[in-house]
Amino acid sequence: MTSLKVAVIGAGSWGRNHVRTLAALPEVELVAVCDLRDDRREAIRRQYPGVTVTGRSADALGLADAVVVATPSGSHAHLVQEALDHRLPVLVEKPFALSVRDAEALAELADRQQVPVVVGHLLLFHPAIERLKAMMDGGDLGDVYYLSSRRINRGPIQPDESVLWSFGPHDVSVALYLLNQVPTRVMAQGRSFRQPGIEDVVFMVMDFAWGPMAQVQMSWLDPHKERRLTVVGSRCRVVFDDMEAREKLKIFAKGVDSPAEYTSCGASLAMQDGDTAIPPVPSVEPLGAELRHFVAVARGQERPRSGAEDGVRVVRVLDAASRSLAGGGSAVACVSGQAA
Repeated sequence: MTSLKVAVIGAGSWGRNHVRTLAALPEVELVAVCDLRDDRREAIRRQYPGVTVTGRSADALGLADAVVVATPSGSHAHLVQEALDHRLPVLVEKPFALSVRDAEALAELADRQQVPVVVGHLLLFHPAIERLKAMMDGGDLGDVYYLSSRRINRGPIQPDESVLWSFGPHDVSVALYLLNQVPTRVMAQGRSFRQPGIEDVVFMVMDFAWGPMAQVQMSWLDPHKERRLTVVGSRCRVVFDDMEAREKLKIFAKGVDSPAEYTSCGASLAMQDGDTAIPPVPSVEPLGAELRHFVAVARGQERPRSGAEDGVRVVRVLDAASRSLAGGGSAVACVSGQAA
């Protein structure tokens, strides 16, 4: 099978990770990298001498079979539209767009053009999240009561994007993926301490139709980095800690209403220590898994795990949270996934 020719638009800190990972995939030919900054283009030329390096997106798109967009969020919508106009499968970093209108228009265009889109909700490709999803779908946790996540850091503070739109897509996409539904209403409160009108601390709550709720704390002013998700069910409580080097997933088998003799949660757990189980989680780089999936999607071999409609749903929730922030934390109702 011939290699898929892929171009990357955006060679910043995360775009360079895409470039590095794609260049190492045997099924991919990295044909072009586009960035507006001279220093970034020069760095790519030195490291990848056989790759076309340009400051014009149209030049890169003209060489490719598929494209990755890893630019600042404000440029996602027009670059995805440009790729779709060229009928190129596109992977775009989160968020899909910065408005519901733009996100819906892109999804409609992708459907009309019959061109696949993958939105870079990276955690959906994390093996620990995949394992947690299988456990929840299999009923291992019993009734799911709530999800609670903390995504905090000391910087980097973005000059033109709030912590909600920078960090929020990760946790919103995971909540919708794990619960397989969209919230009925969203509430959010936050503060802009460093830059007027740009929240750097946000607390968000999502209510879901069949009972569970999800709470997310986001900040880039904390003194330490934390990436933790807790899922509480009637039979088990599960903690995903992405900062752990090895034991990323821990299962606390005594749930809220489990009988005294209950000592396990699922038959395939690798090791147990009292009431805590640590299941085996493959050591897989999520970005590599995501890009291999994108290659398969571009070739028509797989359906997008996080497609355009998934991107729209996440943007709708973030938009509802933004309106709740503007209203001082009032609840914003969502009807069929769209903020009302």
